[in-house]
Amino acid sequence: MRITLFSSKPYDRDSFLAANPSHGHDLHFLEARLDADTAALAAGAEVVCAFVNDDLSAAVLARLQAGGTRLIALRSAGYNHVDLHAAQALGLPVVRVPAYSPHAVAEHAVALVMALNRRIHRAFNRTREGDFSLHGLTGFDLHGKTVGVIGSGQIGAVFARIMLGFGCRVLLHDPHPDASLTALGAQFVAIDALLAACNIVSLHCPLTPATRHLIDQDSLQRMKPGAMLINTGRGALVDTPALIEALKSGQLGYLGLDVYEEEADLFFEDRSDQPLQDDVLARLLTFPNVIVTAHQAFLTHEALAAIANTTLDNVAAWQAGRPCNRVQP
Repeated sequence: MRITLFSSKPYDRDSFLAANPSHGHDLHFLEARLDADTAALAAGAEVVCAFVNDDLSAAVLARLQAGGTRLIALRSAGYNHVDLHAAQALGLPVVRVPAYSPHAVAEHAVALVMALNRRIHRAFNRTREGDFSLHGLTGFDLHGKTVGVIGSGQIGAVFARIMLGFGCRVLLHDPHPDASLTALGAQFVAIDALLAACNIVSLHCPLTPATRHLIDQDSLQRMKPGAMLINTGRGALVDTPALIEALKSGQLGYLGLDVYEEEADLFFEDRSDQPLQDDVLARLLTFPNVIVTAHQAFLTHEALAAIANTTLDNVAAWQAGRPCNRVQP
């Protein structure tokens, strides 16, 4: 089976080559992002493996299908970048990796909390320049603070358990409460109550029409003044320009982002020799109480291995006529 992987990096190559011997597929790795111009590169590949910032719009899917593609295998949990109705009309099943390592993403969210709180990024830069002063580096004890988790799926649940381990009070918002978390002492509450009470709010919900810009100017004003916001979920969960005003006023005290609504043309590439064209992101990066990482929360050896194995297992199940992890419109 010929599989073309778009947006592939060295770590993708390593993990898929390690997983492939038991499957024996013909793997073709392309660094190019999938879009209308690059879709022709998949000609002859029965399976196209795409990542989160690839373009799987109706026009691109039609070109892939015309070139012989029969299956879209996402190496991600999210699928909001796929026109599922168009895929169905074209007879292209779409499969995904519903879970790989929830610990990887949850632990990265915790890393952002810790780095922002204790100003690790600022302290690192200071000591490298010979400045060993401590002014401006005062943090707070996590123990006893109230942490809000929006979305208590696998990743949100792991994050909640870690914060409970710090001795935090944990409030959760999810349409499907998890009794195992309430048994540990967490509470499920309405979103307004969560925003008003929490020192830290972390987003772990999927991107849907209902959650797009869940955090906007209005919800930022409902948050506790000086609170911390963490987003390792999807960029469009947050109305990014609204963050700038909240940071300028001090209403938002800390911000940690691993995802960004307009990341598709920026993240996963080295653009250090080019001027940053995104004015909103450029402004965010000027704040000393903001950390932006480039969608790396998933990037652990364990998660990469799980992604590769599940993706290739998905292809094998489809070949056998028993598709699994299929996404329906």
